[in-house]
Amino acid sequence: MDHPDLAQVSLQQVLEALVDPVRRLVVSQLVRAGEDLSCGTFEAPVSLSTLTHHFNVLREAGVIRQYYVGTAKMNTLRKDEMEQRFPGLLSAVIAASAAEAKEA
Repeated sequence: MDHPDLAQVSLQQVLEALVDPVRRLVVSQLVRAGEDLSCGTFEAPVSLSTLTHHFNVLREAGVIRQYYVGTAKMNTLRKDEMEQRFPGLLSAVIAASAAEAKEA
């Protein structure tokens, strides 16, 4: 799978990836898990095929990295790399999403 060099990723692309609530949910679940997760372990209000689209958007924006372990496609958050490229952005989005979830 192709993963972008974050130096080539624009702020606009990352913001567009993170604007969708399902994609923010994926990011939040990765943060809470504290480990890499396979695609089938995410809880989302969409079909698996739609979730695959969301994974692709996140990967193309440099937010996640995907790799295979056997037949399972694993997902990891590129948190450290994102922090270097866009300091504070991912942490702020994660914190805002958590606060919003508590209000709901």
